[in-house]
Amino acid sequence: MKNKTSKRLIYCLPALLVLFSSFSSGSFTTSANNIVTDTVRQNQFKVKTIVVDAGHGGVRSGAYGAYSVEKNVTLQIAFKLQKAIENELNDVRVVMTRTTDDDILWQRRSDIANQNKGDLFISIHCNSLADRVVRLPSGKKKRIPNQSGKGVLMLVYGFHRTKEIEKHIKQTRIEDEEEMNAVLDPNDPASMILLNEYKRKYRKQSIRMAGILESEFRDGGRRIEGIREQGVLVLCHSAMPAVLVETGYINNPEEEDYLNSEKGQDEIVTSIVKAIRTFKAEVEG
Repeated sequence: MKNKTSKRLIYCLPALLVLFSSFSSGSFTTSANNIVTDTVRQNQFKVKTIVVDAGHGGVRSGAYGAYSVEKNVTLQIAFKLQKAIENELNDVRVVMTRTTDDDILWQRRSDIANQNKGDLFISIHCNSLADRVVRLPSGKKKRIPNQSGKGVLMLVYGFHRTKEIEKHIKQTRIEDEEEMNAVLDPNDPASMILLNEYKRKYRKQSIRMAGILESEFRDGGRRIEGIREQGVLVLCHSAMPAVLVETGYINNPEEEDYLNSEKGQDEIVTSIVKAIRTFKAEVEG
């Protein structure tokens, strides 16, 4: 138990320092800062495992265009992304949530990510807009494909699902069930600080990664739709920084051609790999 208590205090030191520094003497703060610096050196965040999730699969084919479906495009991009990461980032392991057309349930994707202790989760998707419905002079309604969508959109998990990510942080980031019960006691302030620090860190890093992706796609000439919060299960159930990338609008003919072309897919992968490299350098700095 002594070792577990020590570990808890080590993990909580940065957060506790923030609380104490507002009313502590300068000498105490200096000493605590030295302790925290040593702790950070020993427990520095490293991007060692990246989970690549090809959206949809099987009967859940996702969005569709004139000649292609989301599940196929995302798998093609995911394979290229896997290869590019392995070639360009030699110290990073890539885990794929699916490598076939099988329908992998959303929770299973998060389970794969958590079981492999991923350090970054990237989910690849294609966007689409709902058809427009217009009323004809005869009074009948006609459905017209909405092909106006264009560009890249990044999603991070919404605040309304923070309880879910707390659960998966508890299950994933503590070494075993016995230690989880010992360390993450809801009546222990230090335990709650630890949990909140994990949650704060992952959210901050998710938004940071989304912002870097946004910059890289823009630099690559793509139109940007921004970063949005959304209650996406694979994001809020993955205990790590996580971003979902809507790579383009598959029901826009121009975008569909781009998403299915070698050039388009290579540009998408290049932007993501550049973003990973920048993110990795920043968080490991």
